[in-house]
Amino acid sequence: MTALADALYDMLLRMPGVLAVVGTHWSGGVLHYLRSVTLAEPTASLVEIERPIECAYGESGATAAPDGDPAVTVHEVSELDAAMPHARVLAAAGARSFAACAVPLGQGGWASFMVGTAGRDTIDATLRTRLKQVAEVAMVSDRRILARRADEVRQVSDAFLAEASLQMDSSLDVKSTVRRVARTAVPAIAEGCVLHLCLPEGLKPVSFAHMDAGEQQWLGKVAAEDPWLTEALQRVLGSGQALALRGEELRGGPFGPASSGAGRAVRAISVNPLSARGRVLGTLTFLYHRVIVAEGASRFLADLADRAALAIDSSTLYEQRRRHVVSLQRHLLPSELPRIPGLTLSSAYEVGDVSLDVGGDFYDAVPGARGGVTLLIGDVCGRGAEAAALTGLARHTLRALFEDGSTPEHALERLNQALVRESTSRFVTALVAVLVPDGEGFRVRYWSAGHPAPLLRRADGTVAELVAHGDLLGVLPDIEYGSGSVHLKPGDALVMFTDGVTEARAADGTFFESRLRNEVARQGAQGAGEARGFAGRLAEAVVEFRATGADDIAVLVARAEATG
Repeated sequence: MTALADALYDMLLRMPGVLAVVGTHWSGGVLHYLRSVTLAEPTASLVEIERPIECAYGESGATAAPDGDPAVTVHEVSELDAAMPHARVLAAAGARSFAACAVPLGQGGWASFMVGTAGRDTIDATLRTRLKQVAEVAMVSDRRILARRADEVRQVSDAFLAEASLQMDSSLDVKSTVRRVARTAVPAIAEGCVLHLCLPEGLKPVSFAHMDAGEQQWLGKVAAEDPWLTEALQRVLGSGQALALRGEELRGGPFGPASSGAGRAVRAISVNPLSARGRVLGTLTFLYHRVIVAEGASRFLADLADRAALAIDSSTLYEQRRRHVVSLQRHLLPSELPRIPGLTLSSAYEVGDVSLDVGGDFYDAVPGARGGVTLLIGDVCGRGAEAAALTGLARHTLRALFEDGSTPEHALERLNQALVRESTSRFVTALVAVLVPDGEGFRVRYWSAGHPAPLLRRADGTVAELVAHGDLLGVLPDIEYGSGSVHLKPGDALVMFTDGVTEARAADGTFFESRLRNEVARQGAQGAGEARGFAGRLAEAVVEFRATGADDIAVLVARAEATG
């Protein structure tokens, strides 16, 4: 964006008679920053206004309505308030006249572009046209940036909710849990986060985070001492209802344009009660620099607060660890599989060793258009809280994208980008299969990202491997996926599984992989009435076979049934 701005400003400065080019960014009648180039100083200068200057829009010198079609107007520099930064730049460059064009920007802001000349006679039609074009380019670029940011917010929000709940549930230390909530939320969800708990000595902040490390101390002081914020939190505690404040509702407090210091950048706050088992434990507060983010975040804040409260209120006794691990593992999986006409789905999950931490296997089935379904299965490297968090992120991210109509290529790419941004040392494998009915069964297209190849069991008992090599997720920013297609006729079954199946080892050292095809052929021989147990029978066979190997086992099977 900076390179584009430099090129546009340079183009205007090179036009005949132009002495200076100035751009300003306004929001709510407040000048936030100014960019300028002059013949004397052709290198662009970007100045952020540390002490925001308020000014009625018409007084800025660009009198065209910023919410209409961009229009170029001509003015005298002497008409401007000489104390305004853009007026000083134009005057210092020797400009007596200037052409101005203003355009609306997102979130209630606008930009004004000014070209200073020695007199009105040098502002010809060509200069007007170029100035209007620059303003329009800025407007379109701003819209694209906002759209991209909104998309990123949706993606990060969905992934964050899954990851945050898993991280909170996977910790046995309350203090560690609440610190992690604040750190993970910023800047993924908001620019600031404060968590208060009702302690014996009163409502106290126990964790806070700000996207600007230099403002951490300020936020901590506000959270602990500000009476306006304390009153707002007490209202939430008393009512048990969430509270969202923006605009004039922030007046009188430490946030909003009318405040001072770091709080001026805050455009909205949200406060959710932390309630669990009939008790209000505290509050979870988010600070937003953009109102649009606050409005879009409201749909999941209540759920996040409830999960945080439950984690805080949960017992940290070590003897509950086994139940905690099993419960959390089941939470990572769908509670039930959808019913798809002409298709029977079955799944199974076996924990490798419940005395260990949570594993990383996951699967899901997402109904699609035209009576089809998207199946997914995957595995996060390792075990523990981080693996569980990535498992939730992977499954919920993919499910949300498929529900929104994303293609498998796009969904896997988005997940890979999210994992790379996490900078984790763990990788993820995934296998996605899209099944679409065609009147004679189902057309199957599958994509693999480093996952074990699925098996196809034909109705006659023959078993074939569907090879599709692909790169692991979360390792490289640019990856390639293996893909293939096959037709599923009535009686055929698609068998998907994680490496806990193939790597299970008998007492004599034999791997289950050596007998997998025979076992798939045998377990799939039972009729349609038993088809929903196909995956369960295969998983049970693996458990009975293995003497060593603590990896979890996940199996997902789709069998095409006769519709007549």
